[in-house]
Amino acid sequence: MRTSTRGLFGLIALVLSVGLVAAACSSGSSSGSDSSKPSSYDYSSLTGTLNGSGATFPKAFYEESIAAFKDAAKGVTVNYNAVGSGQGKKDLAAGTSAWAGSDSLVKDDEKANFKGPFLYFPTVAAPITVSYNLAGIKSLQLSGETLARIMMATVTTWNDPAIAADNPGVTLPSTKITVVVRSDGSGTTSNFSKYLAAAAPSVFTVTAGDTVQWPNATAAKGNAGVAQAIKDTAGAIGYVDYSDAKAIGLSFAAIRNKDGKFVAPSIAGATAALAGAEVKPDLTYNPLNAAGAEAYPITAPTYVLVYTNSGSSAAAIKGWLTFLLTDAQDLAKDVDFAPLPTALRDKAIAQIAQISGS
Repeated sequence: MRTSTRGLFGLIALVLSVGLVAAACSSGSSSGSDSSKPSSYDYSSLTGTLNGSGATFPKAFYEESIAAFKDAAKGVTVNYNAVGSGQGKKDLAAGTSAWAGSDSLVKDDEKANFKGPFLYFPTVAAPITVSYNLAGIKSLQLSGETLARIMMATVTTWNDPAIAADNPGVTLPSTKITVVVRSDGSGTTSNFSKYLAAAAPSVFTVTAGDTVQWPNATAAKGNAGVAQAIKDTAGAIGYVDYSDAKAIGLSFAAIRNKDGKFVAPSIAGATAALAGAEVKPDLTYNPLNAAGAEAYPITAPTYVLVYTNSGSSAAAIKGWLTFLLTDAQDLAKDVDFAPLPTALRDKAIAQIAQISGS
């Protein structure tokens, strides 16, 4: 059958129109994790070893991501030594690691220790739980002020009137409270103490940071160490990342947020806290004590720090960061972390272009 030239052009125009509409609909979607993924990334061409160290808080996420990255980039070996944010930052500054994991920022007076400019790459976020070991008490609520009084050792027994006021109708024992904290320099400590400073400034009277002069506490190394100490000690309470707290089966308190709601730690609560956080030009942000009825108030960010000039490791570093900010975001919830909001992830992906080699 013969088709006229005019009819043929009309048919072609129709096909092109449908294709353009479909493409526009596809590119306009931002809800899926693939929306910010580069159309192609040649992980297979990457080689090298990337040694990292730092925060214990995101350890489960990085371990899961490293295992998945190995399938995509068989020529790259990524290692991560979870020794605490403080040590991770020191290792990067000393040049003994190619990347650092940190839940806290580098202080101004520490920047001179680094060998050059560095970048912050947000990766995931998660709740810091207030975990406890109290027989017979399956549900506990704490306001920021009461929690600060416990941590400052002015509330020392579980049946104290301040705790009772947060838990009407609950019969609390007279058990002595044992506060468990981190012994190492820690981003978890930094974020937890900064929350207390924001939520109860008149009660929390010591300086917040990677290390804190807690007035009367038992110390343990790493999030896993604090979790185990709480589990082993009747009457204990302490701060532990959500992943480790769940893994060991700890009970954790619901914390009163800025809107006056008691919210238990969860990925949904962390995601709600991220939604209203202001992102600074260097991609750092603060979701602590965030507004919002559903927001969990002790939600912490975590970052990968790398040098802008990453030398011979630049190509592998760029591949690793690309993977963390794309494919690995789909793994976050599997290990109890909240993936980044799309807008923040897009900014982090764009920042990868600033990394160069020597």
